[in-house]
Amino acid sequence: MARNPIQFQPGLSLPAFLGQYGTEGQCREALFRHRWPRGFVCPDCGNTTFCQLSRGLYQCHRCHHQTSLTAGTIFHGTHLPLTTWFLAIYLLTQRKSGISALQLSRELGVSYNTAWKLKHKLLQVMYERNQGERLSGRIEIDDAYLGGERPEKRGRGADHKFPFIAALQTNEEGHPQRVQLRRASGFTLTGIRRMPDMPLCLAVR
Repeated sequence: MARNPIQFQPGLSLPAFLGQYGTEGQCREALFRHRWPRGFVCPDCGNTTFCQLSRGLYQCHRCHHQTSLTAGTIFHGTHLPLTTWFLAIYLLTQRKSGISALQLSRELGVSYNTAWKLKHKLLQVMYERNQGERLSGRIEIDDAYLGGERPEKRGRGADHKFPFIAALQTNEEGHPQRVQLRRASGFTLTGIRRMPDMPLCLAVR
């Protein structure tokens, strides 16, 4: 039997991830490149020359404004090392079925409350980012009903099932890129046509 090329896409293994982001220095370098891809820019005056202070702050040569690497990011004010945050991001995004806060706490070596807060902060950031995203290009749409089996009426119209619509954005090779799942009150042409223009997700729970 031929392998499904989508299921067997190359990913980033845990050893490879740790090789890239396994130390605090590697994480700081990655965050610096992401925040200032063309080099440091002062958030106050826009100057590009700076000096790094002993406290880990960056000071602008022109206006002497001081800023930290994590200022204005989800990592600001955290007491956790960046390696813990980066590993949490990896674990949260690499598993199709997600990861519970309890399992996350075990794999990160932190308390359950810390793992719960960390997970929900990351999910909230993902939610806010997706609010500005829309499906585009080639979009495939299908409808279905979801619900557990009960001895009453089956299929469409059953009381214990609810309808939802799935919209999938694919590339030219037909590989999935982004998906939009949304509960629907019914399958109407107007509702289906609105799917690609809606945000990618509704809420974080």
